[in-house]
Amino acid sequence: MIRSLRARLTAWYLAFFSLLFVAFSVFLYGTLSSALRDRLDASLRSEIDTAAGMFADELEEAKGDVPTAASETASGMRVRDTLVAVFADGLPLAASDPSRLRETGSIAGLVAAPPGDGQVEELPNYGPFGARAVVRHATAGGRQVLVIALAPLDPVAAELLLVRRVILIALPLLLGIAGLGGYLLTARGLAPLRRMATQAREITGASLHKRLDIGNAADEIVALSSSFNELLARLDQSFETMRRFVADASHELRTPLSVIRGEADVALARDRGAAEYKESLAIVLDESRRLTRLVDDLLNLARADSGHVKLQLQDFYFNDLLAECCRSLRAMAGAGGIELECAIAGDVPFRGDEELLRRLVMNLLDNAIRYTPAGGKVSAALKVAPSALEIRISDTGPGIHPEAAPHVFERFYRADEARSRRNGGFGLGLSIVKWVAEAHRGAVQLASQPEAGAVFTVTLPR
Repeated sequence: MIRSLRARLTAWYLAFFSLLFVAFSVFLYGTLSSALRDRLDASLRSEIDTAAGMFADELEEAKGDVPTAASETASGMRVRDTLVAVFADGLPLAASDPSRLRETGSIAGLVAAPPGDGQVEELPNYGPFGARAVVRHATAGGRQVLVIALAPLDPVAAELLLVRRVILIALPLLLGIAGLGGYLLTARGLAPLRRMATQAREITGASLHKRLDIGNAADEIVALSSSFNELLARLDQSFETMRRFVADASHELRTPLSVIRGEADVALARDRGAAEYKESLAIVLDESRRLTRLVDDLLNLARADSGHVKLQLQDFYFNDLLAECCRSLRAMAGAGGIELECAIAGDVPFRGDEELLRRLVMNLLDNAIRYTPAGGKVSAALKVAPSALEIRISDTGPGIHPEAAPHVFERFYRADEARSRRNGGFGLGLSIVKWVAEAHRGAVQLASQPEAGAVFTVTLPR
């Protein structure tokens, strides 16, 4: 099997060209053969008309003497390659070339069973290639007279032989030229692909910012190059996200681990009292809880990325879910001097994963409370439409700058110092919110201005 694409394309091109040339040669040969025979038949009809007219004139001059008229007609129709003969009652009277007159074989059969007047008849047994003949019927002195014009097919066969030789000589020559031309054209057409392959081999994980440049190529190659460049852009973005994710995750894990290790080193440095050990263990427990929460978030996001999370769908009332979330965080808001307001509609039945949606609402409320200063206000509202419901969480915090807004749903992203690690978050809450909303075929949007608070709106189809 041919592995080279260039060789395959050349072979297909050569096969197609060969088939086309053979078909054209067959068509040309058949057309030429038919034209040569038609030309010979036209010449025979012209000569037989002349011979028949001459016989009638000679018969009138000879006052009905058939042999004399036949002899004069034959002697006057001595045309090269054409035999003119006159038969009466089945017997030869005269011929333009007596040496070529054969009373047996094809001519005898033609005389015995003559065709219609002026009709061309083929004599396959006359000579090496056969002959064509045409007959005129006449009656003279009570005798049945046949005027025959006959031409062998030797000249036609010679011309067709020459055509066959030309075709047989030209065929390998043309196929050789076509094969070479096809190879060169294929090589030129595939040159951009070779350049693409060379450039692609030079792109590694550290140089995904590079793009393929194939210059002025065909539209199909340009489309392929553009698709490949788009793929490289997506890979570059994915690699950059992964590198940033690994760096951020490592940093987030290192902080609580350092605290735990430091507390353990301090506690073990010398003998301490029960109260000091209890204080150190409480710090270790808090940091362990932070680690557990971070690992759980990372695990959930990893499962979401791999598509292994299956929604546990059930029917519940979304207004009850929102009310429970508000009650759970009201103490936290009150401790920070923040007013938590929940505007809840009547019963709102919904079908979805209740636990994931509870986490979505809790993350949004927790995020709003953490970044709203004392004396501020956090509002939660539920709006219902025939085909969707809308959860709206707003705060009066510092807001988010417009240039940071597109990135707030990225993992470990923090817009500014107001949203720092000191607030206890990891930068994963909004990523989980976005994933849960999209898993329910919904979406989350942010509207915010600096120093004017932020509004997160989650729309879920019912």
